[in-house]
Amino acid sequence: MNRPVVAGVDGSPSSLTAADQAAVAAVARARPLLLVHGYLHPLGYGVPLNPYDLGVPAPTEEAERMLERVAAELADRHPGLRVEARQVAGGPGATLVEESRRAELVVVGSRGVGGFAGLLLGSVGAQLAQHGHCPVLVVRPAEQPIPVGGPVLVGVDGSESAAYAVALAAEEADRRDAELVLTHVRAPERGAPAPEVAAEATTAERAETAELLGAAAARIREAHPALRVTERPVVAASPETALRDASADASLVVVGSRGRGGFTGLLLGSVSQALVQHAHCPVLIAHRPEPADD
Repeated sequence: MNRPVVAGVDGSPSSLTAADQAAVAAVARARPLLLVHGYLHPLGYGVPLNPYDLGVPAPTEEAERMLERVAAELADRHPGLRVEARQVAGGPGATLVEESRRAELVVVGSRGVGGFAGLLLGSVGAQLAQHGHCPVLVVRPAEQPIPVGGPVLVGVDGSESAAYAVALAAEEADRRDAELVLTHVRAPERGAPAPEVAAEATTAERAETAELLGAAAARIREAHPALRVTERPVVAASPETALRDASADASLVVVGSRGRGGFTGLLLGSVSQALVQHAHCPVLIAHRPEPADD
């Protein structure tokens, strides 16, 4: 099944930046690019006002021209790219969540045309981050240049979700010919009843960090022998703060949908939520893709 890379496009600068990054990802994966515009606003925009007219409104010509223009520009900028564009009668967030069931990757801007200036992640991006059925790439606004040449950063905590994020990060680093940085964050040392107890606890924590990073690095080096892999233990008050700060020098940060401390019913862990809101670079949320239907 030749799953496409999907980008949500609404004409906003943020969505156009996302579409361009989706084109780059599609070329790198040798996949087609699907541009999707969901034209029913969740608050009722586009819904017939006449209560007796229960039919779904037709796609708008303005949106159709916008999609055709974006598709043509992307095809010109990225030779060999196969682009398809379509409008879907549905809210933008729900539409992209549904498309993610059949996608290789979904790319979304951090704000759309309906976003408030102070809102770092728009409602569509938030829906995809929470409910996507495949990896979701959240791209920063156009006014924040996307860094190039930096490493791909991923957190390691021993969870199943983080293990998949590490594997996905390695694939991304390989495609970009970039360094992969494996980071494990542990809390600062705290007081203990006796100095020898504190020293013993610190030694055990350092050993656990070394073991987690070493095991993850060994798996990646076996799968990607030519990849540059760096193990980076970090002591910080919180993983959110440490990874956010480290993202300033990264070209991409990859996060699992839940970490080791997450609740089973929580779709997106606290670290992932913090990074999609506040990271300094694009964020890839490692949702496992659903099995293909065929």
